[in-house]
Amino acid sequence: MSARILVADSNSLSVIGAETVLLRRAQTTLSRAENGSDLIAQAKSVQPDIILLGDRFDPLIDTLALVEQLRHAVPPAHIIVMGTTSDGLLIRDLLAAGAKGYLMVGDDLNTCLPMAVDMALRGWPYLSPTANAEYLTAMQSPLRDWKLDAEARAVLRLLARGLHVSDIARQMDVPLRRIYWVRQKLRRRFGVQTNEHLISMAIQEGFAFPSN
Repeated sequence: MSARILVADSNSLSVIGAETVLLRRAQTTLSRAENGSDLIAQAKSVQPDIILLGDRFDPLIDTLALVEQLRHAVPPAHIIVMGTTSDGLLIRDLLAAGAKGYLMVGDDLNTCLPMAVDMALRGWPYLSPTANAEYLTAMQSPLRDWKLDAEARAVLRLLARGLHVSDIARQMDVPLRRIYWVRQKLRRRFGVQTNEHLISMAIQEGFAFPSN
């Protein structure tokens, strides 16, 4: 089955490895994006069948938001995320946002990547072995029904910028108790007790960025 694949990853070694594997596949054409805005533009221009997206691709936008933008910009494209997260809830959130698969970079790329592409082209989801194990574990968690939606990600970003909950409530134009509730949910989601640890975990997973 022929495939147009757009590769978007900030890790040059990951890109080289993925392209080497994909070029062995018959009837496959590759293109590459440099950043988030370039990715959206290229996706609209190339109309790829598959988008292979690194989970730390653009430091200015979190991966969940980028998946949502891609699903809006090029609905027919199948998105496969490749990264290092061991957070099964994040993998669940990526699938819910429209990603077709997740590959852990520690799994065998030679086996997993071609399989992920073939499965996605048929409209089926695919998780590499480690990603699948993390996903199944997360589905047994009491937090499995709470998703890291746009509101929660906005609160995370504002906390990382150093804003107090009252400032966040004012900026987002929502009741203060709502922000307290979201913050408490975020702490449970990331398994932390303080704002400092919450922000640290959010930065590690690419949902927030250090304030200047």
